[in-house]
Parts: sequence; C-alpha cells; structure tokens
Amino acid sequence: MGLYFIPLLILGFIILISGIFTVKQQTSAIVERFGKFLSIRNSGLHFKIPVFDRIAGRINLKIQQLDVLVETKTKDDVFVRLKISVQYQVIKNKVYDAFYKLENPQDQITSYVFDVVRAEVPKMKLDDVFERKDDIAIAVKQELNEAMVNYGYDIIKTLVTDIDPDLQVKEAMNRINAAEREKVAAEYEAEAERIKIVAKARAEAESKRLQGQGIADQRREIARGLEESVDVLNNVGINSQEASALIVVTQHYDTLQSIGEETNSNLILLPNSPQAGSDMLNNMIASFTASNQIGEEMKKQNAKKGIRKKNTDNES
Repeated sequence: MGLYFIPLLILGFIILISGIFTVKQQTSAIVERFGKFLSIRNSGLHFKIPVFDRIAGRINLKIQQLDVLVETKTKDDVFVRLKISVQYQVIKNKVYDAFYKLENPQDQITSYVFDVVRAEVPKMKLDDVFERKDDIAIAVKQELNEAMVNYGYDIIKTLVTDIDPDLQVKEAMNRINAAEREKVAAEYEAEAERIKIVAKARAEAESKRLQGQGIADQRREIARGLEESVDVLNNVGINSQEASALIVVTQHYDTLQSIGEETNSNLILLPNSPQAGSDMLNNMIASFTASNQIGEEMKKQNAKKGIRKKNTDNES
C-alpha cells in the first residue's frame, strides 16, 4: 500500500509545482482557463490551477524601439530613404487590448509609418526634408498615437534618424556645396589681393613723395653749397667765372674718382681732358646766355602786343 502511495505523492507534488510560476519585472503574464481569458498577472510569484489554467503569453512593458526604413519621392522628384525610429510602450492598464487585439503590433506600426511618411515627404523639396525632419517625426507620432492607443500602445517618441538620398544626388549636393565654398574663398582671396595692391600703391606713392622731397632738398643744398663756394673764391680774388670753372673741374674729377672706386659699376665714357671742365662751363654759360636773350625777346614782343591792344581799345 505504501509503495503505491509514493508515486501518487510524487505526481501530486509535480502537479502542485507546475501550478507555481513567476513573472519578471516590467512584464505581464496572460492567464487563460480552458482557452478563455482569466487574469493578468504582474511581476512576482503566482499560482495557477494545474491542467485547468495556462499562461497564454507574456507582454513586455519596457520601452521598445522599432526602426522603419521608408523610401519615397520628394516634391522635386528625388527619391530618398528615411529611417524612422519609433519608441513605443504597452500601456499597463491596457495589456488585454495589446495582447488580444493585434496579432503583430510591429507590422501595424510599420504600416502607419509608411502611410504618414509617404503622405508628408512628397509635399516637400529635398532641402526642406533635411530642414523639417522634426515636422515629419511629429506628424508620424501624432498619427501613431491616435491609431495605436486603441490597441493598448503608447508612442513615446518618433525620430528621423537618417535621410539618405540617391548617390548621384548626394554627389551633386556635395559639388554645389564645394563650389559655394570655393566662391567664398575666391572672394576672400580677391579682397586680400586688393588690400595688398592698395597698400603697395600707397607705399610707392609715399616713397615717391619722399624721394622727390629728398631730391629737391639735395638740389637746394647743392645750390647753397655752390653759392657759398663762389663767395669764398670771390673773397680771395677769383672772379665768378673762374670760380665756376674751378668748381666744375673739381666735381668732374670727384666723379671720375667715385667711378674708379666702384668695382661693380657699368662702363661710362666721360671726357677727362683738363679742358673738359672748361668746355662744359662755357657750354653752360652759352646756354644760359641764349636763354636770357630769348626771354628778353619774348618780353619785348609781349610789351609790343600790349601797346597795340591798348591803342586798339582806345580807338574803339
């Protein structure tokens, strides 16, 4: 009798143990009795009647993410692929709807994402798709919330995580961007070159002004020195013509000496005979005399013209 009782005891213990089950944190278990919904069990240790009750399924209450890749066309006829990331969660007090109303909630969410994206993106140009991706995400979230809340799902967040146009379109966009940057760089380079040219012209103008001022000062000092030299020679009994000849001869030989001291100078042919200075002086005096005579003649002619004009005015 005792030998038959032991197997029954073991069988009963196994049946009893099979009626005990646990539910993990952030999870709900659906319990059915004879195929009919019985209860929803949340996290912890639970008991069900063996054979009569069974766990029909478990629902994850954590926030989940579904990535949907949608290909559509923009308003300017560019095909583009968008990656939409949908973060959703089962509403805790609507576990029954989430389990029994939808066979595959991810397929349902994907269908709504396709529908919304292919309704919104064709209204935008490609550039607007990049600029207004948040508007697309908001539109998807609103549409999903309205549809999925009846099935026990809450849409936490939708994100447009990637916008991928055709390869040729991307290359064209990169070329446009590169050309725009090259244009800006060329404008900056041209402006820098203009500033250099203006600064160089100003420096040259200032250099010429100072050079001219220096030449004028040099000639003024030379004239003053010649005047002083002539006065000194006059004081020792040398007349002005002899003094001028002596100065010219002295400068002539100073020039020859300077040319001889410069080893890298070019060949210059100058008269170096003793009478060269005297000849140059005589030529200078003759030129000055001729210039004075021409000036006197012009003064006389102008005076005659003035007298004739005055007489004509008096006769009038």
